[in-house]
Amino acid sequence: MNIEEVRNYALGLNENVTEDLFAEQWISWRIAGKWFLLVQLDAPEPRIAVKLPPTVGAALREQYEGVCPAYHMNKTHWSDLYLNLLDDDFVKEQINASFQLVASKLSKKLAALYNI
Repeated sequence: MNIEEVRNYALGLNENVTEDLFAEQWISWRIAGKWFLLVQLDAPEPRIAVKLPPTVGAALREQYEGVCPAYHMNKTHWSDLYLNLLDDDFVKEQINASFQLVASKLSKKLAALYNI
């Protein structure tokens, strides 16, 4: 999976997903203003950062070489996925899990507003 495929997948999760350049070389995808996916464009290897429950992130790090604590993020909650080392379906599952985790924390009012 490449960064453009990641982008298209993330934007397709919900009509209200937004994308923005929040630093010179970082793109974020958000729902209701909350990050669920980050990409460092100038990273030496293509990778994305996703938010996962701490126990899930820790288990995936032990199981997969391509899952590591996220660079410049809370390493308990965020994991980097190295795209060249992981299957596309696995990457999509983790992006979806990140989106669902963030969406589940929204208030009922915000969830309704954002069609979640």
